[in-house]
Amino acid sequence: MFDSGFGGLTVARAVIDLMPGEDLVYLGDTARYPYGPRSLEEVRRFAHQIADFLVERVDPKLLIVACNTAAAAALAELQERLDIPVVGVIEPGVRAVVSATTTGRVGVIGTVGTIGSGAYQRAVAAADPDITLACAACPGFVEFVERGEANSDQVRVLAERLLAPIGDAEVDTLLLGCTHYPYLARTISDAVGRDVVLVSSADETGFEVRSLLEEAGCQAPPRSAAGTHRFLSTGDVEWFRELGQRLLGPEVLDVEPHSWE
Repeated sequence: MFDSGFGGLTVARAVIDLMPGEDLVYLGDTARYPYGPRSLEEVRRFAHQIADFLVERVDPKLLIVACNTAAAAALAELQERLDIPVVGVIEPGVRAVVSATTTGRVGVIGTVGTIGSGAYQRAVAAADPDITLACAACPGFVEFVERGEANSDQVRVLAERLLAPIGDAEVDTLLLGCTHYPYLARTISDAVGRDVVLVSSADETGFEVRSLLEEAGCQAPPRSAAGTHRFLSTGDVEWFRELGQRLLGPEVLDVEPHSWE
């Protein structure tokens, strides 16, 4: 799996917890992080480059695009071009939020790049054209998470301001359309109301991967030994190790450097 940086570690956590016997390789493209402010064409090039590298070097049975921006930019092309299943974080989350709503009024929050791409809007319309969708971009959320300030007064004030349109839309279900946002679940819930159901795209992606492997008959045996976990970073490996251990856990032991040069 790959991500622009660290948010995809929530997907890695879900995969490790749901499928402890699977080997996992995670590449964080931290040298070019973040992807959100970049053009979709540039992110598309990055996604193809990383996918080709992982397929060639790792020979995986499945590839997870654990980045909303990269999934919005390149998922369909990767699914068409590669010979292995390619899973993104958008469709699993959309299916879950459409299934969970009882009023037909749902919300999606994400980075500026993800919301601006229209990927979630298209996916929700395709899943159920009768859904009323409210979207909000949340610049700054990722930075608060990575600074370890997920419960600070500052992020709470920011959340109240950015999520006001979601509250005004009277949604009953909200999709966290960025893999960093589960770390802000309590703050987000306080801002939109505790009666609004929060859906994590990271968790739903883990369920999707498990189902695909089971259907293909290529999942690790249930009683097999714990899988191996490799982490690669194109940027500062010490930064990745420190933040990775805080966000994911003790599985982030050694981080391997990788350079595109």
